[in-house]
Amino acid sequence: MAEATDDSRDIEKLYEYGEKLNEAKEKSQNQKDYEGIIAAANGSVKAKQLAAQLIPKFFKYFPELSEQALDQHLYLCEDEELGVRVQAIRGLPLFCKDTPEHLAKIVDILGQLLIAGDNVERDAVHKALMSLLRQDVKTSLTALFKHIGSTDDRNAEDLSAWESIREKVLCFIRDKVFPLKAELLKPKDEMERHITNLVKQNLQDVTAAEFKLFMDFLKSLSLFGQNAPVERIQELVEIIEGQADLDAQFNVSDGDHIDRFISCLQMAIPFFMRGASSSKFFNYLAKQIIPVFDKLPEERKLDLLKSLAECSLYAKPQDSRQLLPSVVQLLKKYMVRRKIEEINFTCIECLLYAFHHLAHKTPNATNSLCGYKIVTGQPSDRLGEDFSEQFKDFTERLSTIEELAKAMNKKLTQGMAEHNKAMAAAKTEDEKEMIKKQKQNATAGLRSCHNIQAMTQPLHGKAPSFIGDQKISLSWKEVTKAAVTSGAGAAGQKRTATATNGSGTNATKKGRGAGGLSNQLLNRAFEGLNDTRSGGRGRGWRGRGRGRSYR
Repeated sequence: MAEATDDSRDIEKLYEYGEKLNEAKEKSQNQKDYEGIIAAANGSVKAKQLAAQLIPKFFKYFPELSEQALDQHLYLCEDEELGVRVQAIRGLPLFCKDTPEHLAKIVDILGQLLIAGDNVERDAVHKALMSLLRQDVKTSLTALFKHIGSTDDRNAEDLSAWESIREKVLCFIRDKVFPLKAELLKPKDEMERHITNLVKQNLQDVTAAEFKLFMDFLKSLSLFGQNAPVERIQELVEIIEGQADLDAQFNVSDGDHIDRFISCLQMAIPFFMRGASSSKFFNYLAKQIIPVFDKLPEERKLDLLKSLAECSLYAKPQDSRQLLPSVVQLLKKYMVRRKIEEINFTCIECLLYAFHHLAHKTPNATNSLCGYKIVTGQPSDRLGEDFSEQFKDFTERLSTIEELAKAMNKKLTQGMAEHNKAMAAAKTEDEKEMIKKQKQNATAGLRSCHNIQAMTQPLHGKAPSFIGDQKISLSWKEVTKAAVTSGAGAAGQKRTATATNGSGTNATKKGRGAGGLSNQLLNRAFEGLNDTRSGGRGRGWRGRGRGRSYR
């Protein structure tokens, strides 16, 4: 009974303090009343809830008590009672309404409170943050992004908590800020540049999923829209180059680095199409990766060759001349001179496609590499030298692989009929699904063999014609009906689980996801921003101090 009386007395005092301050013309003269409100925040649950309303309401009138008032209010944000915490959180934006100098600190506190487990409390945090973002988006975003940077300087004891906060802040930005960019980022040009700089400053320690999130967002900004100049598109490529660690020495035993390189190269291709330079990627390929290609894990070799094929369209002449010798050497490795059973047709398709596009940009480089007689009038034509042995070797390999591709094409075509019969006889869904995958693999294999034949035929003459356009649709890419011949199977089929070499031969060692490389590699790597990190670390991209492993 005595406690109830004390509680009632505390509430009455708080109302009295509030009324006095409301009525006072010179509120700063009523400092003792405000001090009484701050002190009452140590009282009962109801007193705390009322104090949580009054402290921010009169905060601006007592700058000399600002630190004490804010500290007391923050204690209320961590109170045991949910109702007290929610009321205190709702009051946080009021501290910044007339005293914006506190906004960055309040946003920082709200960012930490995003780890709240209760839905009502978390909703209050979201609304408070959105209120402050609308008040001052520049300061608010700057404060939020401080939680996204590297946590390497945190104490080991606090690391798990900081990782949790970091992940919640990222989710808030993804779910609440990015979708409202048109409303929040004003003035548009200034704020789009500001958030771009914030993103660039905080990519030192991101996971693959987080990097994709940020790049997708940057691509959506008007700053990098369809009418953006090439210099801005190049800026995006430079961000990707930084993530790919192109300034680091390549370590063939570092699976994380090769995964990151391939994914980043795939991510950069749309920007190469818009005029950005691919030279740094090609230079790294030529000098760091291709020389140790044989030492790469088997499952990564095809991924790399697919990426090479897809980006070869956008190589500059100087890049083509630098890379072409390595591509020819790899071609000779895969294009055997004698007929054997085990052939990786998709690797050959990749290399032939890259060869055509690189040679198209620097045709006379093939004179010494393949024994051709292409005249450009430049000293590099080397027409006075005898490269007949190179020509004989290269064309013999072309002929052998053509015969093997034709034989495989016939075998797969016959197999398609058998698959159709099996599908008609299948009784369970599992059987049908398995046969469906086999048909998809056969379709991809047919397309690969068809492409090989289309690309080898123009290469037999002394002065061949190199394909420099996109009339060849790579077998793992989705194509339209018109682009597929009758022998290539159904249109629009993507590569599936085991179709790594398109022919069901020895290259099908590990299951891959259906679809092109951008689906099977990027989607696998960038899945789930909400996936937990083991001990706060170990999932994302390593390198240069990164703690998050790619895999």
